[in-house]
Formats: sequence, structure tokens, C-alpha cells
Amino acid sequence: MRKIWVVVRREFIERVRTKWFLVSTIMGPLLMGFMIFLPALMVSRGGAERSIVVMDVTTSDFGQRVVDALDVRAQLHATRAVVEAVALEATADSLAEAVGRKELDGFVIVSDETVENGRAEYRGSNASAQIEMEMLQHYLGQALLTQRLSQVGVNPQLVAHANSVTLDMRTVTIRGGEATEQSGETTFFVAYVMWFLLYMAILLYGVQVLGAVVEEKSTRIIEVLVSSLRPFELLLGKVIGVGAVGLFQLSIWAVTARLLLTQRDVIGRMFGLEGSAEAFPLPEVPVATIAVLLIYFVLGFFLYAAMFAAVAAMSSTEAEARQAQAPVTIFFVIPSVLSLMAMLTEPDGVLFIALTHIPLSSPVAMPLRWVVADVPIYELIGSILLLVLGLLCVTWIAGRIYRVGILMYGKRPSPKEVWRWVRAG
Repeated sequence: MRKIWVVVRREFIERVRTKWFLVSTIMGPLLMGFMIFLPALMVSRGGAERSIVVMDVTTSDFGQRVVDALDVRAQLHATRAVVEAVALEATADSLAEAVGRKELDGFVIVSDETVENGRAEYRGSNASAQIEMEMLQHYLGQALLTQRLSQVGVNPQLVAHANSVTLDMRTVTIRGGEATEQSGETTFFVAYVMWFLLYMAILLYGVQVLGAVVEEKSTRIIEVLVSSLRPFELLLGKVIGVGAVGLFQLSIWAVTARLLLTQRDVIGRMFGLEGSAEAFPLPEVPVATIAVLLIYFVLGFFLYAAMFAAVAAMSSTEAEARQAQAPVTIFFVIPSVLSLMAMLTEPDGVLFIALTHIPLSSPVAMPLRWVVADVPIYELIGSILLLVLGLLCVTWIAGRIYRVGILMYGKRPSPKEVWRWVRAG
């Protein structure tokens, strides 16, 4: 055990001291802060008034209807410019120069053709802003509908009143036959964040194990190490050491995220962002959910780290290892994507339930299902037991491959040779 601890300590200290660890540890909280305060920043920066001109080339009052519809929007000032058809291009060029001088944000051209077939044109510096263009198209459509209703003798106010009612449906998650405080949107948000964290953490730290083994093998340091401890002890020490780095970094991120969430109003006011909590209200994550996340991260990491270590032991160079890791990566990526798709389409479906019990997919699938569905405790325990069993089998196979492969150089072994290594006593 003392020798394993020496390897764990060495792997942990070496990785914590690297620039990659320092940069990624800092970038994590910065990214979280950006996501938390971005809505408040957008709200604070969205107060500037937009100024547009409605070029009215119609023979009716449609241009004024467009102006009236656009003025309903906050922070938008619309003015009407009645233009003769012959002077259309000249006026458009003049307004384009005004846009270039920042005197206008843009102008919309409406004509009798707009009323007949719905064709209009907008030119402006913000023409690539999709949200603004969709809003502009929405209000133009309202003005067009009003104009056409007036032409056929229908009272537009009656139609507007009939369409004024909007449906606001609240979705509530039910757990254990009782309604919870979390909405459906909140549940999906928590599940998606958990999926992303598990996916990235297991994959990134598993690849780090592969890189550590290949580096020591290519530099022949491994020959010195195996002279003082058994290959399985070395494998176990590496996996635990890299896994400890992952847990340490995730813990730093978790503490920072907690501080950002609990103190986001104070931090927001420091940067002149008022109402940060109201701009992006975040859900409370139960302790049980965090425990499930950590359990499946640890077990999932050990499972795939052992597989990555075995692949690295069969490779002599880093290029060979990168090629050989493709099957392991596919074994992880495909179940992860399937789990996300199953969560979106049928959270209580047979596919999702099956994925939560298969060791290769349960590290990602079960935490997702735990968040979005009502998982019986016996299914959670059964999933953990199956994952532990799968971990023991994979570790046993990886240990046998590692024992022989770390001292083999040259041509990469064939599947038949690898099977002989596993069967060897």
C-alpha cells in the first residue's frame, strides 16, 4: 500500500504543478461567472435606444401602421418617411449614409407589394442580429395583418383582442408521487449541466492517464519503476493519482460555483450589474443529486481510466496511443450521446433504463435519469453494483494487459496477442 501511495502522490503533485492544471482551474470559474452574469450584462447593455426609419412607398396608410406597431417596443424609435417610387434608391442611399455615420440603426422599406405578397426589405448595421430581425419581422407581420383585415372590412381591434391571450403553461416535476419545487425547464438545465460535466471530466482525465503511461513508456522510465513495484500497483497508483487531481479540480470549481451563486448579487454590483439573480435565477441542487454525481464520476473515471491505461500499455509512441484510444472513446461517446437523446425523448423509456444499468453507459446515464425521473432506490443500488462489477472485470483485464504491455516495444500487438496476455497466469 505504501508503494501505491508513493505513485499516487507523485502523479498528483506533478499534475497539480503543471500550467495546464493552473490555467484550466482558473478558466473553469471564469466560464461559470460568464454564464451566470451574461444575462445581467445583456440586460444592462440592451438599454440603448434603436432608431429606424420606415420608408413608406405605399399608396395607403400602411407605413403609419408599421410605425405604430414598432413603437410598441421599448427602446425602439421608429419614424415614417413617405417616399415616391422614383426617389426610392436615392432616398435609400441617403439613409444608408446616415447609418454609416451612426445616426440611424437602419431602415425598412415597405410598399404596396408588401401588402399584397408580404415582401419587405430591411437595411441596417444590425441586420445580422437574428433576435432583433425576428422581432422586427413579428411586428411587421402584425401591421400587415391589421392592414389586410381593414381592407376586407374586418375590425382589427376585435381580432387583436382575440389573439391577445397567451398560454402560460407551468411544468412541475413529480418525485415519489408528490410535486416538487423544480419546473421542467429547471430539471432539464440541471440534467444537461451534469451531463456536460461528467462527459468532459471522465474523458479528459481518462486521456491524461493514457498520456502518463505513454510518456513513461516512451522514455523508458517505466523499466525503472517496475523494478521496485508490481505493474498492477503502478497502474492503480496512476489511476488513483490522476483521479484525485480530477476530484481536487472539480472541488475547487464546486466551491467557486457555490460562492458565485450565493454572492452573485454582491459580485454583480461590484461590476455595475444590478439584478443578477433576477436576470438568471438558478435552481437549487439537492445533496442527494451531488452525491450521485460524485459516485458515478469516481466509478466511471476508474472504469475508463483502466481502459485508457491498457491501451497506452499496448502502444510504443504517443501517435500509436492516440490511434488505439479511438475504440475506448467510442465506447464512451456513443452511450453518452444516446443517454442525452433518451433523456430528451423518453425519460422513462426502456432504452434510458437499460443505459442506466450497462456499466459502459451508466456513469453518465444514471445521474441524468436521477435528475429527470423518479428512480427507485433499488434501481440506483443495482446500477452501482453492476458498475462496480464491471469496474472490477475491466480493471482485472487491464491489469493483465498492462503487466505485459508496459515492457513491450515495437509493433503494436494484435487482438490475438492481447488475448494471450489476458489469459496468461
